[in-house]
Amino acid sequence: MELPPQVKEPFDVFVNGVPQKRGVDFELQEGVLVFAKELRSEGRLGFWRWTSLFLGVAGTYRRNDKVDVVYTGATGRTVVTLEPVPVLRSPA
Repeated sequence: MELPPQVKEPFDVFVNGVPQKRGVDFELQEGVLVFAKELRSEGRLGFWRWTSLFLGVAGTYRRNDKVDVVYTGATGRTVVTLEPVPVLRSPA
C-alpha cells in the first residue's frame, strides 16, 4: 500500500494496533509498504449485509485489517490509517 506523500521517515507502522518491524513484518519499496503476510479489507457492504447487521440478525466476522502509520509532521505526531488493497497476482 502506498504511503501518502506527507509521511516521511522515521515512522512507525501498526497493523490492528500491533507494532510492526521493518525488515521482519514489512519492507518499504519506493514509497510502498510491502507486508510479509497478506492483509485483508472487508470492503463495502452490500445492501442485504448492511441490513442484516443493522437489524442485528448477523454480525460481521470477516477479517478487516487496518494499518496505522505514525509519523512526525508539521503539527507534531500524526496518525494516518491505510486500508489494504488487493494485490493482483499474475497467473502462474
